[in-house]
Amino acid sequence: MRIIIATIKSWNIRHAQALQKQYEGVHEIVIYTTKEEFTEDNVRDFGPDYILLPHWSYIMPREIFENWACVVFHMTDLPYGRGGSPLQNLIVRGHRETMISAIQMTAQVDGGPVYMKHVLSLEGTAQEILMRGSDIIFQEMIPLFLEEGKKLIPVPQEGEPVLFRRRKPEEGEITSDMELEQIYDYIRMLDAEGYPRAFMEFGAYRLEFDKACLSGDALAARVVFHRRTE
Repeated sequence: MRIIIATIKSWNIRHAQALQKQYEGVHEIVIYTTKEEFTEDNVRDFGPDYILLPHWSYIMPREIFENWACVVFHMTDLPYGRGGSPLQNLIVRGHRETMISAIQMTAQVDGGPVYMKHVLSLEGTAQEILMRGSDIIFQEMIPLFLEEGKKLIPVPQEGEPVLFRRRKPEEGEITSDMELEQIYDYIRMLDAEGYPRAFMEFGAYRLEFDKACLSGDALAARVVFHRRTE
């Protein structure tokens, strides 16, 4: 079987490389980590059975997803949570666990039929959650595509869609009216590689927080002071 794995996150890249080595001589796996190499010509030349996308932030050309089976791994129990910033939107809504939904990419964002789902805990920092999700995707879900191949038939989503809006960096601000648990959630849900940190404005400084630990009525976190430039 021929598989393309396209991803931009370091932990997914490490998993993909390990999978490539594990299945060497059994399945042919190509890894794309930049949009410059992920072109229609390259895909056509390789001729994949599946294109797997365990965190790909770029727009996919219609010519690719309409001609090859592209699989998106979305961190909600679809059709609940279609849209952007799923991890943060789930945590601000009070969810403690979710599903990773492996779906076929279509023109409708996160609206394609579902191949499989797997439960995912939302405890810990965003980095811990994303890495836990990566473990599940590469150790539990992708092997099923390699083992079952085209026997896996996606089924249409069921239920009323709930849409998530992509959160903006300014929505990570900690305000004085927040309860301690909400402050903890704001810090941990943005504590990951590539994410803008939860922050607070303090006079001439912008305070950014990570490494939060909540214990009873006390919250400890690392804070970095940045002099405001505006």
